[in-house]
Amino acid sequence: MNLTELARILKITPQELKDKLPLMGFDIGQKAIKVDNKTAQRIIREWPILNRKLEAQKQFDARAKSPTAGEKIEKKEIKINKFITVRDFAATANLPVSKVLAELMKNGIFASLNERIDFETASIVGADLDIEIKPLEETGEEEKQTAEDDKLKRALGKEKAEDMQSRPPVIVVMGHVDHGKTKLLDAIRNTDVVAGEAGGITQHIGAYQIVRKGRVITFIDTPGHEAFTAMRSRGAKVADIAILVVAADDSVKPQTVEAHSIIKAANIPFIVAINKIDKSDANIEKTKQDLSTQLGITPEDWGGKTIVAPISAKDGTGIQELLDMVLLTADIESESLKANPEADAIGTVVEAHINKGEGPVATILIQNGTLRIGEQLCFNGQIFGKIRALKNYRGENIAEAPPSTPVKIIGLKAAPQVGDILEVGDGEKIRHKKIRSQESPANPSVSAEAAENPNIKKINVIIKSDVLGSAEAIQESLEKINTDEVKIKIIYRGLGNISDGDITRAEATGAKILAFSVKTPPQVEELAREKNIAIKNYKIIYNLINDLKEEVQGLIKPVIRRVDLGRLKVLAVFKTEHKGQILGGKVIEGKAESGSLIEIVRNKEFITQGKLTKLQSGKQDVNVVETDQECGLQYEGDPVVQAGDILQFYKEEKIIKKI
Repeated sequence: MNLTELARILKITPQELKDKLPLMGFDIGQKAIKVDNKTAQRIIREWPILNRKLEAQKQFDARAKSPTAGEKIEKKEIKINKFITVRDFAATANLPVSKVLAELMKNGIFASLNERIDFETASIVGADLDIEIKPLEETGEEEKQTAEDDKLKRALGKEKAEDMQSRPPVIVVMGHVDHGKTKLLDAIRNTDVVAGEAGGITQHIGAYQIVRKGRVITFIDTPGHEAFTAMRSRGAKVADIAILVVAADDSVKPQTVEAHSIIKAANIPFIVAINKIDKSDANIEKTKQDLSTQLGITPEDWGGKTIVAPISAKDGTGIQELLDMVLLTADIESESLKANPEADAIGTVVEAHINKGEGPVATILIQNGTLRIGEQLCFNGQIFGKIRALKNYRGENIAEAPPSTPVKIIGLKAAPQVGDILEVGDGEKIRHKKIRSQESPANPSVSAEAAENPNIKKINVIIKSDVLGSAEAIQESLEKINTDEVKIKIIYRGLGNISDGDITRAEATGAKILAFSVKTPPQVEELAREKNIAIKNYKIIYNLINDLKEEVQGLIKPVIRRVDLGRLKVLAVFKTEHKGQILGGKVIEGKAESGSLIEIVRNKEFITQGKLTKLQSGKQDVNVVETDQECGLQYEGDPVVQAGDILQFYKEEKIIKKI
């Protein structure tokens, strides 16, 4: 079709058509004279919708650039310190945490809501969100917090060079959910960990040690699902070397990219382990290619600096060689792998929970000094308790724990949080009101706006889990699936089995109870049935997340979108019945489609609407009649159609927003 003919049909100039088409996705070029018929028919068919979208966009852009006369646009302004957690930034800016996390991801920063960002990063995110970020004058509290965060660096900085000794390297294993991280650790430890884990995914953070060529290596065992981004991030902070696991049959996945970003942010050396090379569809070279193009990782055998080791955790191929590469990397980093075993101990909490028989229990990775039974542990100047017993990763009682040793501590008065740095020393006795509770009465991610807005649907939940790490991971994952229309409100977060108090709390708030790896006593189950309280039990965290995601999805209303199809001029009315008419006409624009909705227009005024139930062309039933074709049609609706009327055909599409 000639471009001028197409422009005439669309009732615009040829030049205007040339200018608009590229904006609508039809790049035909400024020198084009003709358009192929298929493209022309598509342009004619979609023109009303595309043109409306284009005009709406122009109006929107015009309003954005030129505010109405007398209207003053005020930019939101907030003040923050040099460092601020993502959660606190969102609260200060009165924004959903998910929106802040999304902006960080757009800028290549994969942070958890408890992770701290600096002022410069916050300023970049603020600019994207149209918020002006200004520095807040530092207070004594901020300086105290900064000093607290740096206490591990300060502790090591005070040590004399002659007192420092080599310590075992600490390794973290990361990667996509089903690329075989736990199976790799299983192969390394030569213990059947996978078989004991529900769904073959690590549920709790732990730490293990092995001996290779007479040298000890410590492994931080991070959970495998994406729900544990925050824990992985904390794991990377205590690790010296990372192993990034990628499956040879699945290559780079979003969680691979996420794990790589965390490793980069932690600024630690890493080794890539290409797992599952035993599979028939394994493609090592393609995986290396994807690592190079998607992550910028160049393997050593391609002239790069990254060690890439092909392995099979299933049959043990390449495991010993991988461990040798870990030791080689540790030798290269040997200057930073030193600690003073004679100093007072200091270490990071990698797991914490409350045990029925033992009370508050924490697993700590000792990073400097040696921890001994009877010593007193403090955090932020608060005494957390005196050590009654120490257990190694095998559950055996030990008298002391040197640097790089993961150790379970019994004797604490309160459970610390994952990521806390505990140290031996003196401090104030615990004041429970000052200790951060492991039980959260409210959900900070649900803004005041969401709480007050009746149009926002809410799902109230109570989380009960066996350990703190799982509870944190569940909360962070649920916050990520919040939408503008539906919010998950965490009424309460606690540790241990379901209690009568949980049932009472659920009844008062209309909440359901999410129980992860905890039990419900028979009497509590009976009470829940009486009160009609839902208790959902889970062993695998991503099953819990998926169930809530489905519930949120079900509450999101679909958006109804009108799609204009075409216009027909009525040439004759053949038959008029009580609930409809049989008409004849000619399609003057777009197309007529069987089953479409109809608007009746007479002298440019809307009369009524109905439905096209049957369409004929040349005495044959058809589904579609194109422009300039005559047809007969059965119209269902008020029998008011007259010759000369215009029938506008359209259909309505339900668009369901996916989370």
